[in-house]
Amino acid sequence: MKLKICGMKYPDNILEVGSLLPDYMGFIFWEKSARYFDGVIPDLPKSIKKTGVFVNESTEVILAKAQKYDLQAIQLHGQESVEFCQDLKNKIDNSIETIKVFSVDNAFDFEVLKPFEAVCDYFLFDTKGKLPGGNGTTFDWKVLEKYPSSKPFFLSGGIGIEEMGAVNEISKTNLPIYAIDVNSKFEIEPGLKNIQLCTDAIYRISTHKQNKK
Repeated sequence: MKLKICGMKYPDNILEVGSLLPDYMGFIFWEKSARYFDGVIPDLPKSIKKTGVFVNESTEVILAKAQKYDLQAIQLHGQESVEFCQDLKNKIDNSIETIKVFSVDNAFDFEVLKPFEAVCDYFLFDTKGKLPGGNGTTFDWKVLEKYPSSKPFFLSGGIGIEEMGAVNEISKTNLPIYAIDVNSKFEIEPGLKNIQLCTDAIYRISTHKQNKK
């Protein structure tokens, strides 16, 4: 599994988290978010994929942000259509990954995923809640037993240190979990990450990888 640390906001904190070498670092470009990013991203190690998070944004704005911040991944966290995702994929650089988010509860219909398989690189499953993301709660991962696709996905939604054991267990299944996405449970305040918790998460993931070998 790879690790995405999302909702970064403050330059010094970004550098501290960057020194831990997560695989992805997320910056939220949705103005209603408490973690809305409108600053300058300091220089980060090349191995970290800077990910822009957008909610029902226009293609033009996404392309402009991707160029301004040199994004390596784009996360679509709204009700973007298949046609929108296809249009965006046609216009962005081939090296930029696209991640389409779906909000999941016990009644989620996995059939809705099929038309999106060809227009994004990854899915991301988050907990269905009042906000597009950052609700701080997990969904029942047993629903993923119904996952009908081979498309790799990010697992998100209220994942904290306490959930890492369960994350490691679900990663032992045949589900194509590509990465976990953490945010609010690793924070001191919105946008400010707890470095010790982030260090602990990276250690647990790396230890799990070694144990699987």
